[in-house]
Amino acid sequence: MPGPLRVTRSVTIPEKELRWRFSRSSGPGGQSVNTADSRVQLSLDLTTTTALGPVQRARALERLADRLTDGVLTITAQEERSQLRNREAAEERLKGILAEALAPPPRTRRPTKPGKRAVDRRIAAKKRRAMIKRLRRVHEE
Repeated sequence: MPGPLRVTRSVTIPEKELRWRFSRSSGPGGQSVNTADSRVQLSLDLTTTTALGPVQRARALERLADRLTDGVLTITAQEERSQLRNREAAEERLKGILAEALAPPPRTRRPTKPGKRAVDRRIAAKKRRAMIKRLRRVHEE
């Protein structure tokens, strides 16, 4: 747990920039569910973090805009009974969300046209099909 959080090969978040909060979970645990603070909230302020460059920060803020509160990304984990496992789950979720948000945009598609042979084959197939249907017709005499 302790130590920097490695998101991608080029992005590592220093431990001091991560904020942890613990509270009582509503998740699994039977009778002893409310005796431990097993719910975990992990927060990272994307506007001030030193882990991101200006381009990465702008990309992350734009792509995660609907998930942010004042530029802060917050992840909650409460599925496990153990606080430790919830901490691990929150870290994994944060890494996944950030890695996806920081991924470069896909290359734009270059529009292409079908080749001459493909067009000829398609038209020939249409003519064959039309001939088959024409031969099926009932001829009135």
